[in-house]
Amino acid sequence: MKLEGSCHCQAVRFSLESKTPYPFMVCYCSICRKTGGGGGYAINIMGLAATLRVEGMEHTGTYRALTEAGGQSLNHRHFCASCASALWISNPSYAQWVYPFASAIDTPLPSPPRRERIMENYRPQWTRSGDESGDGHFPEYPPMGIEDWHRQNGLLEED
Repeated sequence: MKLEGSCHCQAVRFSLESKTPYPFMVCYCSICRKTGGGGGYAINIMGLAATLRVEGMEHTGTYRALTEAGGQSLNHRHFCASCASALWISNPSYAQWVYPFASAIDTPLPSPPRRERIMENYRPQWTRSGDESGDGHFPEYPPMGIEDWHRQNGLLEED
């Protein structure tokens, strides 16, 4: 599925192909909460890095957060330097993928049959617990990755 996205001020526009377009994973870690600015969590999806096309790259900045252990995260959080919209994450350890924030995607995304709520050990009390029927709840990372989740639910878009 081709995904198109942008920042709020439209200085940055991007597109990429995704075999895993369902925004199913809700992350409550402090990094996602504080850099994403929405609802106390962030939702990432996954796309093929080789297909990423960016207009306005000169308007982007990159942030590498400090982890709970005190080291610097390997994740490069790309954002618009003009309006501060979170755009996508890249990580040299997983160079074949990029992880756009669902909030930056302008293409209508399919609704997931359930959500996986991760990093709940860090969820602030003011957010809802997400007790929707069928949702998965994980204190840290879940055992299943994005591709595996899509495959298990019959949602992986094969070549």
